[in-house]
Amino acid sequence: MGKRLVIAGTGSGSGKTTVTLALLGAFKRRGLAVQPFKCGPDYIDPTYHTAICGRLSRNLDSWMGNADIIREVFLQASQDTDISVIEGVMGMFDGKDPLKDDGSTAEISRLTDAPVLLVIDASGTARSAAAIVKGFQMMAPGQIKAVIANKTGSEGHFRLIEKAVSQECGIPVIGHLLKMPGVNVPERHLGLVPAVERGDLNELFDTLAEAAERTVDLDQLLHLSEAPDLMQPEGHLFKRKQGSSVTIAVAKDAAFHFYYEENLEMLRAHGADLHFFSPLLGETVPAEADALYIGGGFPEEFAPGLAAQHATRQSVRQAVQSGMPTLAECGGFMYLTEELVTVDGHSYPMCGIIDGKTIMKSTRAALGYRELTSLSGTWIEEGIKLRGHEFHYSVFEQREERPPAFQSGSRFGKKPDGCVVHNAVAGYAHLYFPSNPGIAKAFTAAARAYQEEKVTS
Repeated sequence: MGKRLVIAGTGSGSGKTTVTLALLGAFKRRGLAVQPFKCGPDYIDPTYHTAICGRLSRNLDSWMGNADIIREVFLQASQDTDISVIEGVMGMFDGKDPLKDDGSTAEISRLTDAPVLLVIDASGTARSAAAIVKGFQMMAPGQIKAVIANKTGSEGHFRLIEKAVSQECGIPVIGHLLKMPGVNVPERHLGLVPAVERGDLNELFDTLAEAAERTVDLDQLLHLSEAPDLMQPEGHLFKRKQGSSVTIAVAKDAAFHFYYEENLEMLRAHGADLHFFSPLLGETVPAEADALYIGGGFPEEFAPGLAAQHATRQSVRQAVQSGMPTLAECGGFMYLTEELVTVDGHSYPMCGIIDGKTIMKSTRAALGYRELTSLSGTWIEEGIKLRGHEFHYSVFEQREERPPAFQSGSRFGKKPDGCVVHNAVAGYAHLYFPSNPGIAKAFTAAARAYQEEKVTS
């Protein structure tokens, strides 16, 4: 498990994702087992990674999880691999605090002891590229092991950058990717997941892999990615715990697919058998379910289809009204409301459990990390603290006041967030279970209590 690599950028738009996909594809073509990761809370880039590598991409977030959590997640996923590749977020030093590396790609590199490959946008630059690289070296002494130039105009252009960086910075420029007009990683559009599942992006992935094979020294990069073994932390997140088995129904399809794999693995560790079902396809909550988990996604993109599945909506409504322990995050929260209003003004009925409606906006309504403290008397004990994040374009208009699920803290202050209905906890925040392992324990314990009630009733 010695080979690992962080792909960092000088800023958003430098080409991290393009370079990452190209290298993942090129490594995979060599027959290597490649484990991908993404810095930060993003769900979209891991979808690309997973499609190329055939292994679930994981998130490494040093704000939502501490150093031990980062290492445990990294080592758990990297078992039986030839190389682990971590795509960075924004610029290398961008994170939660402009004065510190907290939550940044640089911090993830240090926590995983992973060499950094720095991606620079070569457009309109030559010798000045060395100044950019040197500045990054000064803020991260010894971390950056190589540079790759993205969007070069020609082989000659690349050679200019290579000579300047090699002379001034003392590290190799291991290759470049030429400008490829018409070859673009799709914007994080709402149809991404079905496009990936249909194989619509395979041609793009192949094109990028072939480009890397032509103009990147993959052998040198693999050599530079060699690193000493990480010390194994005292693992506790994914070890099997005592307790009888329970069934947790998990909504998973193109409308609901934003789940941290660690959340699901922690539920399994506490004895949960996860039964996936598709609301879009009209599958109802399984009869054997003892709890219900509806994650985020794009219900607004599939609102007509979700609204048309009357039996599914009815089964969700009955499950929640029966007191089944439920967690609904962001898109799942939207699904539990009475209606969803799309940007064009069309209204679609949802499950009707939460009094009110969600209204899509053309501009982003919320983005950022959240520190959450539970306020409810549901399956989450009051006063439990955990971390998560929000990213959504909708707003919720409440018709009848419900008790809030959390007190949510962000850089803008604290406010009540989400709502509680029956034994369901719902809100816009995506929860990161490793930030407080007690959440997975509480959810499965509540499922066990519900299971016992079903048996005795």
